[in-house]
Amino acid sequence: MIVFDLSCGQGHRFEGWFGSSGDFVAQKQRGLLSCPQCGDGAVEKAPMAPAVPRKGNQRAEGPMRGHATPAMQQMSNAPVPPEVQQALARLAEAQARALKNSKWVGSRFADDARAMHYGEIDPAPIHGEASLEEAKRLLDEGVEIVPLPFPVAPPKAIN
Repeated sequence: MIVFDLSCGQGHRFEGWFGSSGDFVAQKQRGLLSCPQCGDGAVEKAPMAPAVPRKGNQRAEGPMRGHATPAMQQMSNAPVPPEVQQALARLAEAQARALKNSKWVGSRFADDARAMHYGEIDPAPIHGEASLEEAKRLLDEGVEIVPLPFPVAPPKAIN
């Protein structure tokens, strides 16, 4: 997995985890990326500072030693507090339970959700892919959909 610092057109910064750099590009091209804070789909890689370790024979000196500045406190590679880890684990378990009886419909998600809403096909739990624009159109039509908190890999993409 690769972790990228991302930012939206509104300036919000957040992390994204991807299988490779190519996965980021593919998801961006398909309109699958959006800001978790404001929903903006204009997501780009944010500049990241390289992780350059000290030499083993050097001591940390100066402002870095024992004094956290506000910029350092906002770094995305800070340890995740245990209560946040537990909450994320519970959220992942809840999503897994919800998807257990749900059918993956891939890129047909918007069409199938719309067809169920209008009574053209029988209602059933489904999950799949939709661009931010497709999701907004579904909501505007009154189709009840909910974004998943964690990405879901298509069944054929799972090892």
